[in-house]
Amino acid sequence: MRIFAAVLATALSFATAAFAGNPVGKYSVEGKNPDGKSSYSGTVTVEKTGETYKVTWNVGGTVFIGTGLGDKNFLAVSYKSGGDTGLALYGEDGDNWAGIWTYHNGKKIGAEMWTRQ
Repeated sequence: MRIFAAVLATALSFATAAFAGNPVGKYSVEGKNPDGKSSYSGTVTVEKTGETYKVTWNVGGTVFIGTGLGDKNFLAVSYKSGGDTGLALYGEDGDNWAGIWTYHNGKKIGAEMWTRQ
């Protein structure tokens, strides 16, 4: 039984390490708007599209679609929803991603945390 537990623990640690630094996946998102007062939550899906990534947020029923580029350490995303456009930058945080963002012509930044589902 101890051998089985050790093998299982080792396998799970390798599975977790395989995700670390790879932004592809589904996440819960929590964030603060650039006003610093209001917050939001929703979901984010990241898909690999050749050399780029398609990033889709669903926040309160509003869908934002973005195109990202990066590697295992960072992800830069330009996004659009209706008339809103902007830019976001994320860094890997273990299995999750943390970032900042702003609207086009923005003067302040918001913050966001993606937690892998």
